[in-house]
Amino acid sequence: MKHIFYIHGMTCNGCRNHVEETLSKVEGVSKATVNLEEAEATIEMESHIPIETFQKVLKDDGDRYSIHKQGEHQHTKEEKQERPKGKGTGTYYCPMHCEGDKTYDKPGDCPVCGMDLVEEKSLASVSTQLTCPMHPEIVKDEAGSCPICGMDLVPLEADISEEEKTYKKLLKKFWIAVIFTVPIFLIAMSEALDNNPLYNVLEQKQWNWIQFVLSIPVVFYATWMFFKRAYTSIKTLNLNMFTLIGIGAGIAWLFSLFAMVFPDVFPQDFKTADGNVFVYFEATTVILTLVLLGQLLEARAHSQTSGAIKELLKLVPSTATLVTNGEDKVIAIDKIEKGNLLRVKPGEKIPVDGSIVEGHSSIDESMITGEPIPVDKSIDDKVSSGTINGTKSFIMKAEKVGSETLLSQIIHMVNNASRSKAPIQKLADRISKYFVPIVLVVAVITFIIWAVFGPEPAYAFAFVNAIAVLIIACPCALGLATPMSVMVGVGRGAQSGVLIKNAEALEKMNKVDTLIVDKTGTITEGKPSVEKVISINNLKEEKLLHFIASLNLYSEHPLAEAIVNYGKSKNTVITKVNDFQAVAGKGVIGTIENKKIALGNAKLLEQFAITISKNLETNVVAEQEQGKTVSYIAVDNEAVGYVTIFDAIKTTSQNAIKQLQDNGVEVIMLTGDNKNTAKSVAKQLNLKHYKAECLPEDKLNEIKSLQQQGKVVAMAGDGINDAPALAQSDVGIAMGTGTDVAIESASITLVKGDLRGIVKAKKLSHAVVKNIKQNLFFAFIYNVLGVPIAAGVLFPFFGILLSPMIAALAMSFSSVSVIGNALRLRTVKI
Repeated sequence: MKHIFYIHGMTCNGCRNHVEETLSKVEGVSKATVNLEEAEATIEMESHIPIETFQKVLKDDGDRYSIHKQGEHQHTKEEKQERPKGKGTGTYYCPMHCEGDKTYDKPGDCPVCGMDLVEEKSLASVSTQLTCPMHPEIVKDEAGSCPICGMDLVPLEADISEEEKTYKKLLKKFWIAVIFTVPIFLIAMSEALDNNPLYNVLEQKQWNWIQFVLSIPVVFYATWMFFKRAYTSIKTLNLNMFTLIGIGAGIAWLFSLFAMVFPDVFPQDFKTADGNVFVYFEATTVILTLVLLGQLLEARAHSQTSGAIKELLKLVPSTATLVTNGEDKVIAIDKIEKGNLLRVKPGEKIPVDGSIVEGHSSIDESMITGEPIPVDKSIDDKVSSGTINGTKSFIMKAEKVGSETLLSQIIHMVNNASRSKAPIQKLADRISKYFVPIVLVVAVITFIIWAVFGPEPAYAFAFVNAIAVLIIACPCALGLATPMSVMVGVGRGAQSGVLIKNAEALEKMNKVDTLIVDKTGTITEGKPSVEKVISINNLKEEKLLHFIASLNLYSEHPLAEAIVNYGKSKNTVITKVNDFQAVAGKGVIGTIENKKIALGNAKLLEQFAITISKNLETNVVAEQEQGKTVSYIAVDNEAVGYVTIFDAIKTTSQNAIKQLQDNGVEVIMLTGDNKNTAKSVAKQLNLKHYKAECLPEDKLNEIKSLQQQGKVVAMAGDGINDAPALAQSDVGIAMGTGTDVAIESASITLVKGDLRGIVKAKKLSHAVVKNIKQNLFFAFIYNVLGVPIAAGVLFPFFGILLSPMIAALAMSFSSVSVIGNALRLRTVKI
């Protein structure tokens, strides 16, 4: 049986995966498929299962999603309320990615691990409003002067981020905790003094009550969130770090209170020489305060891990100069529309993507491409938002605005990649799943062993060591090891012009041993220019150019654009083409002025049984041996000439290929071009392996063949015909100068579009994977050594016991250490 239901409450793929997994586990369900866009679940079942069963499963799972019969629930796709500019994005995620790439629409705690959710950064968080520096109550959407004092309005500072709000809130609570914890600690430590002076003022029992009173603000205000998270974790069975802290600190505090109220029920082991029961208010408050310190340091460190995105956001100007009817007008950046003419003055940031229509200048694109040398730009050249104009003014036409700009897409890609999981994280996830239950068992065993075999007072030792075990264990260090490195690494890549779609690609890139490269646009400039059009019969070259320029107007291939541009430069008339057809990997055909025109390689002519004369073939081969691309021209099934196209090899290609080869990567060139041209290019680049006249399926099959040999294959390409091969490869690398289809099919995009970007990606991948392994090693070793030491394994040999307070300090700094190590990636040289 198959039923379709509506699912309410899903906002992202993380939700979809979770609901799909939950419904699939229901007894009797053979398959469950969830569609996020339609918010529908298709459930196949062996026999009818009442909808109430599914409703109960989702309710028990946390009641975040609900299921309804079709027609009974009017579905409207949930859209977040639009937030004012500068008020944040309203999108939050867990830094440990407990539910994959799931996002949340309000701040709070992760329902799985209990950690503070982090707000995503995007252009939506950039304020475009303006205010008066003298009269802050004046806030306007458009530039102008203050109506009160006449001063020019300046950009309004954005509200502080949720991260900053969280940090300030934690800082306030931390100082409150310190103020009340320090006196408790001093009172408790004074007990070690001979002739304790405090006992001259009050008795120990009364000092215990003072400790109790002082502990109340620490437990029930400053760190109460830890106990709330612990309760939620136990209720939902998502056991985490706060489960251990809540149980450990909670038991110590309740034990101390119970000991003061009912001291007579405790055995002598728990009592001091004067008959008072040991209390642990100082241990409880110091532990909680130190954990709070760890959370405070983590909050500050988390804000630094997204530093790359913050730096990119700073590139966005708040205003732009609109040119209308010859006059300049300053407007907010979000008021810019496609087609607007914008004046960019010297030193200003370019507001949106577009092209120059008047003037010329040099543009600093280092913040996007990672290349420090400014690029000269003139009329018709493309410019990108966030890049900085040089010393000259120019007018540009806005072509991409808002979320369509390159800068916005980079930020979006970095956000998505930062939330993705790397395969190396699976081991840590599996361990974390059983980590807390194992620690709870170890704590119980520790208590029993110390109670039975420990020295007097045995129960006191048992109690303290069991709490130390609970406090020192840190599943968060394991959980943060991979996501923090990925987030910082992806940001570092974005600053160097290497855009990574997901963490899996970043990890796989480190293992790549074979690189497949296309020729046109990858090794070469991708800016082919027509050198000449040759006719070998009585048709004039001008007529042939007319035919091929008209024919290529319908093609998206870079060579086609070169022919059309050449035709326009020669004032060739472009006419209508009938029956146009692009033959993949071979060329194009169509009918012009009732004549059948074909333009392409020898395989195209062979397909249509068109004979190539010996003279024509000799001329073509001579051009190809010089590294030029040559296409045959046929009219009415007769080969009548050819067009020679030259595409220069990028100056960076040879050095980049050598670096890759030196690093053990085998570089193979696969091109649709002819053997002679391919051989000439391969010789110039010292490439041992290349294949010519490859159709899209040939590239695909070559990659499959290499993968069957155990090779880890990366493919670099820029055209629509490269899309299948990019998708098949282990790591698809698209040149940013290429087509949208190629970029969509790839898992890494190079903004600059040259092979040096692959060298950068390889070095970055190596650095990130190395950093992840360091983090995982530290997290594993910390817990493998820390838990046994806290349990007291060193006591029989060295007489060493670990105080729960020291355990809390170690636990707090373990997570901070992992984040600190990940932050080193911000300065890695690639």
